[in-house]
Order: sequence, then structure tokens, then C-alpha cells
Amino acid sequence: MMNDFIRVSPLKILERSSQKELGRGNLGVLIARAGVGKTACLIHIAFDKLFRKEKLVHISLEDGPEKVTSYYNVIFYDLVKALDMENEYENRMLLERNRMILAYLNKSFEIKRLRENLKNLIEHLDFTPDTIIIDGLNFEKATREIFEGIKDVAEEFKVEIWFSALSHRHIVDVNEKGIPYPCNQLDDLFDIIIQLHPTQSGIFLRLLKDHDNQVPSDASVRLDPNTFLASA
Repeated sequence: MMNDFIRVSPLKILERSSQKELGRGNLGVLIARAGVGKTACLIHIAFDKLFRKEKLVHISLEDGPEKVTSYYNVIFYDLVKALDMENEYENRMLLERNRMILAYLNKSFEIKRLRENLKNLIEHLDFTPDTIIIDGLNFEKATREIFEGIKDVAEEFKVEIWFSALSHRHIVDVNEKGIPYPCNQLDDLFDIIIQLHPTQSGIFLRLLKDHDNQVPSDASVRLDPNTFLASA
């Protein structure tokens, strides 16, 4: 099952990168406009980790745990159909056992609280994450200090942390390295930057930043517009 999924995972894009991964202690970000499939793509990143039997913490700043769980369930059942999955029950149990969902609603997200929650998971629940996903952080309002604090958390807990960032059709700011708004002022803090890019010929995932290396010109993966899985 794992190999079947990894063959079509959106994170296939990292096969085009120098280190083939984001890596512990590093921050990565998925940039997309509203309605393009950001949440689906982010959850596929989570599945990529979970099917490798890594432990994952999904942090939502917008939706409660029940809603996030329902997103996972819907996308999991799409995978069951798309991959003609056997052992559906065992795979679902594997995902649920290795995933924790934390919700920080009503602007309750703070670095100090994140640190305490992670320590609690490790010390009291014997749950040591390999990857953290932070969905819903408002890049337009978040200060540089917040991202620097999260970078410290990534290094301290030896985890890789993925974000989603909302871009806008009407804001076309791009820095000299080709990194678009809202990451154009923060790109030095991220090791991997990918963008979900809808075109008339389909939806593509593009690699915009690859650690400190030049990005290959062909570093994009075409995604199925219904499942957001990569064309195998």
C-alpha cells in the first residue's frame, strides 16, 4: 500500500529536489489560492508520512478536530477507491494510531503553548512526532518572529514542519528569487517551498525553493484535479 501511494503522492515533487525531503529541523510551505485544493494536498503530505509509519501532529488554526478528522476520512476513502486498496481497515488503524490532531481556535495559537503540547505528547502519551503540519496560519498577519519561533521548535524537537499559505489572484508580488506573496518576505526561513498552480491544462505542483540549491526547470508534478494525486 505504501509503495502504491508514494508512487502517486504529491510529495513525489521532492524526488526532483537535492535532498529528496524537507528534513528534520526544517520548515516547508505549500502556497495555493483559495479553492484550488490546499487542504487536500496538505493531507496527502500527511498521508505520505503516515504510510511510512512516521508519527504526525496536524495542527489546525481554523477547524475543530472533528472537522479535520472528517477531511482525512473523505480523502482516505478517495484513496481507497483510487488505489483499489486492500487491507483498508489495517491502513486506517495505522493512520489513526500515528496521527494526533490539535486545534488552536479563536487565535489561541502561541509558540509557548505549542511547545508545552509537544512535551505533553512525548512525556505523557509516548507520542514523539516526526512531522508537524500547521494549517490555517495567516501569513498576512503572522510576524516574522512567529516563524522564527516555530523554526526553533522544529530544531528543538527534531521535526519537519509543513505550512499552508494562502495566495491571492490579485496580489502578484514576487521577490527576486521568484517566490510569490505571501512568502516573498519570509522565504529565507523555509527550506522547501512548493506551489499548487492551476492552469488551463491542469493543476501542477511546482517546486519553487530547494534548500540552498538551484531548482531544476522541470521541477513540477501534474496532479489529478479530482484526487490531487500525482500522475503516476
